[in-house]
Amino acid sequence: MVQQPTFLQHFRSFYIQNKPQDIEQAIEYFSVFGGSGWHVDMQKPLLDLIESKFLKNYAYIHGDITKITQSNKITHALLSAIATGDRRMFSSFKRAKISREEGDRAVDFLYENGLIEIEYSTELPLREEDNISDKLHFMQEYLRFWFAFISPFYKSIKEGNYKEVKERLVNREQGFSDLIFEKLCEELLKKSFEDDPIVKVGAYWDRNTEIDILATTKSGKLIAGVCKYGNAKVKKTELSKLKEKCTLAELKPDILVIFAKNGFTNELKLLKSETVKLFTLKSLKVLLEDISEKDLWAYTGKKY
Repeated sequence: MVQQPTFLQHFRSFYIQNKPQDIEQAIEYFSVFGGSGWHVDMQKPLLDLIESKFLKNYAYIHGDITKITQSNKITHALLSAIATGDRRMFSSFKRAKISREEGDRAVDFLYENGLIEIEYSTELPLREEDNISDKLHFMQEYLRFWFAFISPFYKSIKEGNYKEVKERLVNREQGFSDLIFEKLCEELLKKSFEDDPIVKVGAYWDRNTEIDILATTKSGKLIAGVCKYGNAKVKKTELSKLKEKCTLAELKPDILVIFAKNGFTNELKLLKSETVKLFTLKSLKVLLEDISEKDLWAYTGKKY
């Protein structure tokens, strides 16, 4: 597989290069331009930047991408399915309308060329017969954005008509950043447990439930977490839902963690303890404490 910067290296490089106003803006813009190495004017609205960077340069970017994918229709269909679906391998094959054999070949090609990585549930399913599907994750966020919002509308974009793609963006823009928030929360969790280091972290899923973050520390403690990137304050009910999911998965976490974009209700704050930890968007600043020009990654692709 082609060696790539880690997710956090991509994010830190984007942050030092483009100097966003705050963490929230960094997440929103990184979900669109992350991994591209392009300079992004953070004073401009995101929709304007998408038009000037992606839409007006469609032919050139499309040409660059097809050089990597070898213009393979099956590969392109799978990439769009991953970008717009639940990222599970088998459901992505179904969404792309390709066979298991075709899908496996496409996954091997994309993995070897550094376009995707394969994500496994952090714990094995409860029963051997629960042969759950692995998930597929883009290595570079701008490619995820491209195959979710640009590639499906190539006909109208080539004609200079951006109406469809802009409508799609307005309807799905916020939800598209959820995955970036979850990945940053994983990094924050690792940073927050340095005294008892995290040795395994990721998402958990089986046929019955899904947990945003499940981690194990060096001492053997199990941590389960939920990430909420909505605008409302998170209520106590989210803690109850997290406990229910753990019960369904037959997991007994030692620590429950909730990450929230806009904080928590007072009722939930009262439950904060050594076994219930709460983190807000501001907590992510710790990931940028020692950032400097040395974190600027030297991207080799064309700049738009």
